[in-house]
Amino acid sequence: MRLSLSSRLFGVVLLGLPLGSAAAAVAAPQAAISASGVAPSRAQERLNQRVFDRVWDEVRRGYYDPSLHGVDWRAARTQFRPQALAAPDERALYRVLNAMLDLLDDGHAAASPPAAVRRQDMQFARRAVMGMTLMRGQTPDDWTVERIRPGSPAEEAGIQLGWALNTVDGQPWGADVEAFDGRPVHLVLTDETGQRRETILTPRIMDAVQPFVADTSRPGVLVLRVEQFDKGLGPWMGSALEGLPPDVDVVLDLRGNPGGRLWEAESVLTCFLPRNQAWATRTGRTGRAVVLRAAGDCGDRRDPLANPVAVLVDQGSRSAAELTPAALQEARRGIVVGERTGGSVLIAQETNLPDGGRLTLSRADFVTAGGTRLEKRGVTPDIAAPRTVAQRRAGDDPTLEAAIAALRGQDRAGAADRPGPL
Repeated sequence: MRLSLSSRLFGVVLLGLPLGSAAAAVAAPQAAISASGVAPSRAQERLNQRVFDRVWDEVRRGYYDPSLHGVDWRAARTQFRPQALAAPDERALYRVLNAMLDLLDDGHAAASPPAAVRRQDMQFARRAVMGMTLMRGQTPDDWTVERIRPGSPAEEAGIQLGWALNTVDGQPWGADVEAFDGRPVHLVLTDETGQRRETILTPRIMDAVQPFVADTSRPGVLVLRVEQFDKGLGPWMGSALEGLPPDVDVVLDLRGNPGGRLWEAESVLTCFLPRNQAWATRTGRTGRAVVLRAAGDCGDRRDPLANPVAVLVDQGSRSAAELTPAALQEARRGIVVGERTGGSVLIAQETNLPDGGRLTLSRADFVTAGGTRLEKRGVTPDIAAPRTVAQRRAGDDPTLEAAIAALRGQDRAGAADRPGPL
């Protein structure tokens, strides 16, 4: 198991939103199974049973809230186990599992099918891609194009941000869908006007997307773009900040970041907060509280950076990408700019399932050092500066510009407070 802070990862590339109401989700697997009209093989049924029982038991024994938020977990087993055993394929099985997990009303509780696990593990590797990032909506079949990778088949096909993806080769998109190099796929989408758009694109192998990028293209500003709190982030950030002149402002761009490893979040905070400063408390199933401190790995840095800092967030910023700006905001160490975050902040662990899938389950509650619980609440930015789809298509970034303006205002105020020459 890996300790992490991560949101549901159900996209072509990396991110997804929590499901809507449990009632809406429960109907989905029943419809999927009955519509298929296909009974599972004996081997599939046995595997379904092993996977379901593992998920159900992990929740019963390991979920951070022993009361399971008041859910009758034995009744859930009675309701969903027959559906899981009858699932004819991976997609139907995982819809059942996630419908059951939705009863917990927890954005972290999710079961990822084997194909999604393979994609997640290869996320930052050279592989075959369509070149889209999808954001999950309110139902298992509701997906919107959140990003288009430059130079990808999706960009060449003319697919635009904000379009809804309806089907892939005649079937609704699902986390079990995989892209193969040179194998064409038929996509049906709907644009912002409601017009149907059809295209055939051929996935191809592309170099890895870099999880961390340092942008020095703007004078006097260092923009650190973090796609995910992945392994090695802390030392990388320490290296990026090494030798930074005191008159350079720093912007952490965490927009669309679904979270990641708790240790890396702690390491990022260690780059900016005094060492061993308390920034949060986590409480596990036993009720034992553990204070989290800025004691991570910021490379060779021993002292926190003194430069002004701003953090960019949006509705896609989740988990570790929420606790980080919250800690800096609460410590008055950084300005938070953008949109209110998703409010999905619990400490989770990943558990491998018998078929190669993966269960993500909240194992501890989380509150800031000031006692604020961010779950279902999110982080409210100091400066509201949303970015529309039209602005993103045009390459405009009012969120970043607002952050830079705020930091320069701080710089001017700081200069006015300093004594002049004698």
